[in-house]
Amino acid sequence: MISVKSLKKKYDSIDALKGISFDIHDGEFFGLLGPNGAGKTTTISILSTIVVPDSGEVSIEGFDLRKNPNDCKRVIGVVPQEIALYNDLSAYDNLLFWGSLYNVPKNELVKRIDETLQLFGLADRKNDLIKTYSGGMKRRINIASALLHKPKILFMDEPTVGIDPQSRNLIFEVLEKLHKDGMTIVYTTHYMEEAERFCNRVAIIDNGQIIAQGTLDELRNSGTMKETISISFLNLNDDLFNKVAGDWIDLKRVANTIHFYTMNVKSDLSKITLRCNELGLDINHIEIQKINLETIFLNLTGKQLRD
Repeated sequence: MISVKSLKKKYDSIDALKGISFDIHDGEFFGLLGPNGAGKTTTISILSTIVVPDSGEVSIEGFDLRKNPNDCKRVIGVVPQEIALYNDLSAYDNLLFWGSLYNVPKNELVKRIDETLQLFGLADRKNDLIKTYSGGMKRRINIASALLHKPKILFMDEPTVGIDPQSRNLIFEVLEKLHKDGMTIVYTTHYMEEAERFCNRVAIIDNGQIIAQGTLDELRNSGTMKETISISFLNLNDDLFNKVAGDWIDLKRVANTIHFYTMNVKSDLSKITLRCNELGLDINHIEIQKINLETIFLNLTGKQLRD
């Protein structure tokens, strides 16, 4: 469906992309994750034919992006990070304008606009000016405008930033429906829970390079990352901690809490609690921290996703 090979882009002295490569399969929900300035938007802009790369190859639906940009445009929909709507036009007129750019026949376009407004819960506000809409409503219309020509592939660059929970949940429902119906979705986000919820695979990009990619299970099992058993105690002191540390090599103490790092929580939790009881340690609280995208990302980049 999408093939990217050795893609490079430089802005003045900044290497935005340093030769990234990845493939996206037909019908896949693919996440592109990275901190601010990592190269996510540059990548989406290139795939959307908005930005021309310095070098590298991109194929979309079998079309070469450089040689056949118009063919690529016909099969993609783009939801940019910034709202791309006309504030002094109604939602309906905005959709009519954007839909007409794809040469959708007028009768068919009117039908699709009505269906899309219904899908996004805005049919009763279709004649209101965009400038009267909330941020979440604008986001919904922004996404709707990218769907009117029924694209096979949808590029979404942080589509839920700064919106209300109601709009976010409605967008989630639409995304689940689109994906279930077979649409390929390429998604950048600052929210790890969104990537974990939707994405079949993710690529983690940092400083213009892809440093890891795969399913969550593949990323979880690809390195030496460990899960954490965090236990807080009522009577922890230096002497008791030293005795625990003598039995368990990979651990760290923070005040009255000990973090035990393990590759197998299920088998090690009982061993740890048994030893603590033998030493007379009074357990106050136990928390299990599983390996998720947040911990994987932090381990790979040394940064929080919003850095």
